[in-house]
Amino acid sequence: MAGSLTAAEVARFQSEGHLSPYRAMSAEAAAGCAAKIAEYETILGEDPQRYFKIKAHIAAPWMIELAKNKAILDAVESLIGPDILLFGSSLFAKRANDTRFVSWHQDSAYYGLDPHDEVTVWVAFTPSTKQNGCLRVLPGSHIGPDRTHEETYDPQNLLARGQSIQGVEDDRAVYMELEAGEFSIHHERTVHGSLANMSGEPRIGLAFFYMPAATRSTIGRRSALPVRGEDRHGHWDMDPLPKRDLDPDTIAVLKAVWAQYQDRSVSQAAAVAPH
Repeated sequence: MAGSLTAAEVARFQSEGHLSPYRAMSAEAAAGCAAKIAEYETILGEDPQRYFKIKAHIAAPWMIELAKNKAILDAVESLIGPDILLFGSSLFAKRANDTRFVSWHQDSAYYGLDPHDEVTVWVAFTPSTKQNGCLRVLPGSHIGPDRTHEETYDPQNLLARGQSIQGVEDDRAVYMELEAGEFSIHHERTVHGSLANMSGEPRIGLAFFYMPAATRSTIGRRSALPVRGEDRHGHWDMDPLPKRDLDPDTIAVLKAVWAQYQDRSVSQAAAVAPH
């Protein structure tokens, strides 16, 4: 298999479920991305994080270009092969002294993918540190079945349903600190989350969700975006592409997808699948 990761790095990902840090772009370019997010909030008159979830990349062409970043895709190819689809993306932004958090959770409990080979790349637009609430993971937690989540709908939780895994041993957490422009990778089954921002600076990042083109949706026909190689399987429709930043047509799609994901009638996989 081609790609940029060493055999030792791939082996570590397979056993630990996470890797970091790697560089996607310069700190200056990352700061430019953060500035665009701030500009969007001014234009929209609201926090774009309210719905820049699931399909955030369809909000602007530059996000799609970032999803196709060579350094990112070279690393991802090392883990899932050369034919890669972008399943989705989510903006995660915490203001200075922001009490909001992301509870311990597994992406696999809600993504509806088969097999569970998706990997998430978290790209830092600002420095991401333990003090400002960086991503943290539970090593080795990707091995085994989906865990059941309690859906709290806590308004302080940046997840749509406040989905939380109870009883996680916090002292086992690995904090994935990143400089601006760096990225981390974790498996969709890896238990992860982040704490509040206790610093005087914002923490902003964009997560991209990549899967092998052979992956199927277990919850009906959906869309994705080919970003490398070929899709020889045809399991997914094509994501709509933005013609410009904040394209009204794709913003409407983005909002609709987010609203559907928040629907309480949609069950988590762990609640309906055999363990």
